Amino acid sequence: MEALVEGAGVTTAVCTGSFLLARAGVLDGLPATTHWEDVADLARERVADAVAGVRWVDTGSVVTSGGLTSGIHMALHVVARVAGEDLAHATARRLDMDWSATPER
Repeated sequence: MEALVEGAGVTTAVCTGSFLLARAGVLDGLPATTHWEDVADLARERVADAVAGVRWVDTGSVVTSGGLTSGIHMALHVVARVAGEDLAHATARRLDMDWSATPER
């Protein structure tokens, strides 16, 4: 997994996919989130700061999100980072969803 992460511009994980990154050491020393029911378990997986109550956590090179719907919000956040907020908002409109550029619930 290290080679994949090193070759990626940004690595993302949705929901409990954060556990895969944690177990591979990708989240060592980084804050991260997962589904709200699993945040305490993520804290036990070598994640220094398992964050509850947010849709996503962006460390720059790694972005993790809560459950599936939060993953859609995180994906729009990544679109905003890569291609601008205008495109992210246009995409959200096409998905017929409200989207905020901030990770708070």
